[in-house]
Amino acid sequence: MPNIQVLDSHVADLIAAGEVVERPASVAKELMENAIDAGASAVTVEIAHGGMTFLRVTDNGCGIPASELKTAFLRHATSKLRTEYDLEAIGTLGFRGEALAAISAVSRVEVMTRTQDSSLGASLSLEGGVPGPVEEAGCPLGTTMVVRDLFYNTPARLKFMKKDAAEGAAVFAVVQRVALSHPEVSVKFLRDGKQELLTPGDGQLQSAVYAVLGRELALGFTQVSGSGEDMAVTGYVSQPACCRASRNWQFFFVNGRQVKSRLMMAALEEAYKNQKMVGKFPACVLHLELKRSAVDVNVHPAKTEVKFGNERSVFGAVYHAVLAALERDHTRPAAVLERPKPHDTVTPRQ
Repeated sequence: MPNIQVLDSHVADLIAAGEVVERPASVAKELMENAIDAGASAVTVEIAHGGMTFLRVTDNGCGIPASELKTAFLRHATSKLRTEYDLEAIGTLGFRGEALAAISAVSRVEVMTRTQDSSLGASLSLEGGVPGPVEEAGCPLGTTMVVRDLFYNTPARLKFMKKDAAEGAAVFAVVQRVALSHPEVSVKFLRDGKQELLTPGDGQLQSAVYAVLGRELALGFTQVSGSGEDMAVTGYVSQPACCRASRNWQFFFVNGRQVKSRLMMAALEEAYKNQKMVGKFPACVLHLELKRSAVDVNVHPAKTEVKFGNERSVFGAVYHAVLAALERDHTRPAAVLERPKPHDTVTPRQ
């Protein structure tokens, strides 16, 4: 039987990176969430060859101080948590301090950043998680992250990557979800030099829905707005006649975080009971806002699953908000039955 040994730190980093970074879309998600947490009002994502050879995320957030730049790429280094009690009410998209370390461990990373109080920015290059020197650089306010040659040092993961078109589509899907989750942020996406998405960032969810999902789908939506029991549900749902053939057009967000929630999905579809065709599914963009302490987001490596403190209240809030929106929708045709007119009758002679 082989002896039990502690793994080399480099091997341990590669294993940990595999949990956080599955594909280029994972990198895009983590970097965009960092940009939003940094207070950015505009985020640009650029990819080439599906994001495998080149992925750049640029934001105009607060930037990273030069003295903290190397620290940012250490495992479990974060500016978002301080004590164990902070985990009870997480208000940021990122909080574990794993993303930058994981990304840099399996790629070649270049970062340029500048804070508001600095006249010059700083740049840093890392290869396989090993940082070079921090150097002064002229750059705009915010941070630019460039990730090249993803999984160049982990061939076991590299061989399972899909074609560039599929990986690029997955990155695009992540960018779309982030744009829908934060309509106050202007999101731009470029693939192989061609712009495929630009949201206005005007804070209006309707504008983001129109830019991301297109005119045809947006016109088939009905606005949702409901609140109660310290939670609020807002967004848009499709009219029963505009339901889709799959659930791919269902987007759920909890406190600005995109999640996969069977509970919210069940509540949505229960509201459509007896109102849609069999085999069709409602489309939606639903935002649920509730107390931070009422939801646990630290239950999944990708942070896409959450646990609610009171699932019944969440189900009821979503169900009643969607049902009320459907009942307010006056665009649905209604069957009007006219009363039969009375006929004259002749009484025969006796």
